[in-house]
Amino acid sequence: MENDLISKKELLKLTEISYGQLYRWKRKNLIPEEWFIRKSTYTGQETFFPKEKIIGRIEKIKNMKGDISLDNLASMFSPNLMEITLENETLIKHNIVSKTTLDFYTEKKGKTKKLDFEKILFLYILDKMFEEGKINFEEGNMILDLLEEFYPKFKGKGCELLFLRKLGISSCSLVSNVGDIYFENSTKIIEKLNLSKIIEELKIKIV
Repeated sequence: MENDLISKKELLKLTEISYGQLYRWKRKNLIPEEWFIRKSTYTGQETFFPKEKIIGRIEKIKNMKGDISLDNLASMFSPNLMEITLENETLIKHNIVSKTTLDFYTEKKGKTKKLDFEKILFLYILDKMFEEGKINFEEGNMILDLLEEFYPKFKGKGCELLFLRKLGISSCSLVSNVGDIYFENSTKIIEKLNLSKIIEELKIKIV
């Protein structure tokens, strides 16, 4: 357990931040109170932190605080992801969504400076499929329309996105509790995405 902790003195030296920054970020709820662990040492009481968590969090804050306000960062680190909004430039800069996918979305929906978490999720899904060459823009439009219309019905429940092709004709669907699923031989499952796993993947990239 001791090897998993880092002292405050070591942390400040390693991350090159000040005592004031550390406690300001604590007050802003960017660093959880429970990560400040008081322990008795031969010199008296010292503060320690879970090493991997605190170093990872500080690097995230340092990398993103130039683009995002501390209050917005605090929302990002909170459990309620749906409160998050990010500017398009930030999404591109931090490799969350590519410029190509954002341009695709702008052409379809019109220009916007910020996107909420749900829209970021949709574009993240499309970006993965575009990058892997699994869909074209027309199919991207179809998937985006499906997600916008029907994903809200699955709030709080797991669902999977299925993208299919049969004799060159594409289709897609959102389904819950998919176990074994079978189609006739001429129908190919091009992609099957568990949206709960995609959300966790996206959360790691953002938070």
